[in-house]
This record gives sequence, structure tokens and C-alpha cells, in this order.
Amino acid sequence: MATLYEKLDQIESRYVELTAQISSPEVLADSARFQKLAKTHAEMGEVVAKYREWKQVDQHLRGAKQMAMESEELELRQMAHDEEKQLAGRKEVIEHDLKLLLLPRDPNDEKSIILEIRAGTGGDEAGLFAGELFRMYSRYAETQGWKVEVLESSPTSLGGVKEIVAAIQGRKVYSKLKYESGVHRVQRVPATEQQGRIHTSAATVAVLPEADEIDIKIEAKDLRVDTFCSSGPGGQSVNTTYSAVRITHLPSGLVVSQQDEKSQIKNRAKAMRVLRARLYEMEQNKQHEQIAAERRGQIGSGDRSEKIRTYNFPQNRVSDHRIGLTLHQLTDVMDGKLGPLVDGLTEHYEAERLKQELDAA
Repeated sequence: MATLYEKLDQIESRYVELTAQISSPEVLADSARFQKLAKTHAEMGEVVAKYREWKQVDQHLRGAKQMAMESEELELRQMAHDEEKQLAGRKEVIEHDLKLLLLPRDPNDEKSIILEIRAGTGGDEAGLFAGELFRMYSRYAETQGWKVEVLESSPTSLGGVKEIVAAIQGRKVYSKLKYESGVHRVQRVPATEQQGRIHTSAATVAVLPEADEIDIKIEAKDLRVDTFCSSGPGGQSVNTTYSAVRITHLPSGLVVSQQDEKSQIKNRAKAMRVLRARLYEMEQNKQHEQIAAERRGQIGSGDRSEKIRTYNFPQNRVSDHRIGLTLHQLTDVMDGKLGPLVDGLTEHYEAERLKQELDAA
């Protein structure tokens, strides 16, 4: 444990230095430097606060132990023993929290995301479910103060979606939603079912960290850009200008189309955001294949064919199959109250990472 606390001492010392630096006139006059140092300072703040709490509890614990040993009064000794037991438990919890805080962070955790939802097996019912999943994530985003922007959508005749692509922007979006990728299955009686039979349908969800230009450089020579007239459902003409855009990334073969905007420039910008996120994910997957047994161990194969969750409407039940969590609060979940699922998944995979780190130490 000595090495852990040596590292924490170093972090606290650096935090104190940064506290002085970011309030100095020299740094305040340099906006770029101030933002960089302030970000590092904020990231270290949680660890330092937890470490200071640990030191305070440790000091009180040593005092309680000393009183338990030295006090001549039986009642005082008993009180000291009780306090010692309570403080020892608290110290153990803080030590566990510190280990989690010191785990290597996913570099994408702070990023915004591109969310892609597609109807799977189940026809019209799958399309309706895909639309409900999008509303679920949109409502959750509202509770987090995030911004949701639809980049591409293909509605169905019954009010669902064949697919929908959206950008969700805000703080730590990827860290909270990264475990949502996979196949989501729904079990319920469709509105069109005459005999009251329960049907099973599915939709796939992909959560991609939104890549900046510095993350992924795309050469103009690697792109083929085609323009065409936008069209609505059933081929109905929306306008007669060539505002819709199809971008093909020649080296990878990835194709992104965008026609939601009336402006070709806006459609191209949206298409490039989606293309950049997909290329970033491809690049990450290559790296993961080379070094990535660790990450695959955390989140399964990452294959989108992996069924991760079932939404059972007749039983008002949602079950996440990866962590064995079942909630009889489906109505709340579909209304965007994803906290129990998000927290449960995060705690599970952080515990797995911590176990792997300790086994490797």
C-alpha cells in the first residue's frame, strides 16, 4: 500500500502547485494555458478531496485506538472501541474509492457521442421500439443537461424509425452511455396484434465517441462526395435542389448519407461528423484487437449482435443480462430514468477493472 499513498502524496503536492498557478497573474493572462491547467486541476480535485478525507479518518482512527488502549475507564474504552470499528469501516470504503479513482481513465469518457439506433427483427414493431429507445435516451439526456441533435432519421409509416442517428453533446456523455451498445430486445403485445400474443422484437444501439478533427484526420483525396435531391417517405420529392449529400470514404468503404437539412453545406457537415465518429471507432477497434483483451474482458466482445437487455412490457420488467440486474420499473426506464442501469453497469465494470489491476500488480 505504500506505493499507493506515495502516489497520492505526489498528486496532492501537484494539486497544491496548480492551485497557486491558476490564480497567478501570469497564467490568468494566458487563456489557453489557464484552461489547460484548470482542467488538470479539476480532474485531480476529486482524488485529492478523497485522499484528504482518508487522512482525516486515519488520524481519528489512530486516536481512537490509542484511547482504547490507554483509557482506564471501561465506558470510555468501550466508546473508543465502537468508534474504532466505525472508522475502520469508513477507511476501508475510502481506500476502495481511491483505488477506483486512480484506475487508468478511458480517454473517451469526457467526449460527446454519436448515437445510432436501428430497428432489427420484428418489422413495424421493431421500428416503434427503436423510436421509443431514442425517446428514452433523449429524456435521460435532458436530466443530465445534455444537448440532443438529430443528424439523420428514417421514419416508418406507423410513427417509428428504421434508423436514427443523433449527436448528444455534454459533459461525460460517453462515460455514462458507453455500455448501451448492443442488441436491445422488447417483449410485448403489439398494437396491431388481434389475438393478444406477445411478440419479441429488437433494435440495435451503437454509442460512438464523437471524434475531433485532431483525433481523426480525413484527407480530401480519400472522399467521394455525391449530391442528389432529398426525398421523403415513399420516394416523395421534398425539394428539387441537390441538397442531399452522400460521402464515401474510399480507403475504408464507409458511406454516410445526409438529407435532413435543406442546405447542402449543413448536410455535408453533419455527414462528416458521423463519418469521423465511425472512422474513430474503426481505428479504436484495430487498437483493441492488438492490445485489447483487457477492454473486451470488461464489456464482452463488443459485437453488436450481443443481446444486452430485455424490456418486458407485460411484466413491467427490464433486465440487463450482462450484470444480472432486473428492475420492475420499466415505465420509469422508458421515461428516461436510466440512473439505476447506468450506475449498476459503471460500478460492475469498474470493479472488474480494479480486480484486473490488482491481479496484475
